[in-house]
Amino acid sequence: MKRWPLFAALLLLLGFAIISGCSTLDERQRAWIFQPSDRSWSGGLAAAEGMKDVWIDFKPAAGGEPARLHGLWHPAEDARAPILLYLHGARFNVTGSAPRMRRMQELGFSVLGVDYRGFGKSTQALPSEESAYEDARAAWDWLAQKYPGRQRYIFGHSLGGPIAINLAAEVSDESGTIVESTFTSIADVISTSKWGWVPVSLLITQRFEAARKVGRIGSPLLVVHGGEDRLILPDLGRKLYEAAALPKLFVLVEGGSHHNTNSVGQAQYRQALAQLFSMNSLAVSAAP
Repeated sequence: MKRWPLFAALLLLLGFAIISGCSTLDERQRAWIFQPSDRSWSGGLAAAEGMKDVWIDFKPAAGGEPARLHGLWHPAEDARAPILLYLHGARFNVTGSAPRMRRMQELGFSVLGVDYRGFGKSTQALPSEESAYEDARAAWDWLAQKYPGRQRYIFGHSLGGPIAINLAAEVSDESGTIVESTFTSIADVISTSKWGWVPVSLLITQRFEAARKVGRIGSPLLVVHGGEDRLILPDLGRKLYEAAALPKLFVLVEGGSHHNTNSVGQAQYRQALAQLFSMNSLAVSAAP
């Protein structure tokens, strides 16, 4: 999520609210917040080598044509390994998250990363907060049908964090939830930026109110944040953690930015997974 498209552009909504209808206001926010694309980067393409393409078909609640999600599947060598549903952030497609997915696999998970509608090879449509929630639920249900009896965890990075929290608050069959470099709400992200003095909160339609939902999660929650994250401030990650119910754990990765916390904090991740989810044996035996 870039600062300019997300924050500065949202400030223009005051003007758009006056000269445009509500539908235009909503559509522009969705485009600015998600920035959907099929873009990746060279590191993501290299890390995705060997991962398997999967396709998830489902009927949207709003009706219309069936939707299709594209995903990448990266299983652990251990057939008993728990499964992690990886929910990515804005801008890049799921391939762009392949390095982070690969590191989570190295920690003991079989990993499924999916693109929301509007990203990559998934059904092309302008995503919204509600459609992203629906996409995450469709992927979760697909995993339950495909791998019955396996432990399943939810992971969300950046914008994927509130999507992960919404899913965890809705379901009761998750073994744990992990969020990294994420936030309490879109309004709070704006208020902690240098444009926070501008009163745009009431105009935000894509609110992602994670702090209001996190207390309803019934499984252990791991909140990870980089100490040098300048895009989503660490204070927002800590406030999200504070709003959650026990059991929970907050991990601050010193030197971690919005993009490299997962890499810099790999050892802290391993320790946290053992402490909160009792994953020490799987983390040690996972394939390198």
